[in-house]
Amino acid sequence: MPRRSRSSLSSQSSRRQLFGSAIGSAAVAATTCCGLNLTAASPQRFGEGDSTRLPLDRATRDAMTPDQIIARAVEGNRRFREGTQQSRDLLKELKRTSGGQAPAAVVLACIDSRAPAEFIFDLGLGDVFNCRVAGNVENPDLLGSMEFATRLAGAKVVAVLGHSACGAVQGAIAGAELGNLTQLLAKIRPAIEQAEYAGPRTAENLEFVDVVARKNVELTLDRIRSGSQVISDLEKSNSIKMIGGFFELSTGEVDFFA
Repeated sequence: MPRRSRSSLSSQSSRRQLFGSAIGSAAVAATTCCGLNLTAASPQRFGEGDSTRLPLDRATRDAMTPDQIIARAVEGNRRFREGTQQSRDLLKELKRTSGGQAPAAVVLACIDSRAPAEFIFDLGLGDVFNCRVAGNVENPDLLGSMEFATRLAGAKVVAVLGHSACGAVQGAIAGAELGNLTQLLAKIRPAIEQAEYAGPRTAENLEFVDVVARKNVELTLDRIRSGSQVISDLEKSNSIKMIGGFFELSTGEVDFFA
């Protein structure tokens, strides 16, 4: 084998160093995606004697089980319904979590303006990842977002949240067509077909609309499992828990099921 010159070996060494540096930079970029900093210390807690709510930090989140996280959401929803929400300073929460976030769950919900997860579960900044789309249906981009939230960022609960009197579900039942909305509503049609209901199966019958909305949550959970091997594997290993919920607009109560 011919001997390589020192200049050739030096050039190859330089290229290896440059390549290694590029990989290192890419890894750092990945860990800071979407405000996530996997190497940063947990956010500082508020000072002694401060009565406002503490942001969720990584150590606290990591010590919780999925069932404890769900129980926390149930308790927060109770406070929401009773009007006894925790005192909080949102700007202070933002500053305390600016160096890193550790949300405990990712929620796929409808875009309905009356159903923001932070409000109905009495949560604050840094507590939950939000995925919102009309009819709370999945697509590849949302699946990727949930994979980021769970596999990379450490969220332990994947929740799909439907709600009463859902306009998207009503539109799907009525066979509405409008631009890109047409293909979105088509994803709800299996829930219409599989919904068990003996009364009038019309968009005007809000009882039927709610039955379909619940079935749509169940089918969306199934499609998340089949559409994401990452999330499916995490669930099978008990690293995460998947759950469905139904938000009743008239009472503010969330019923967890599935």
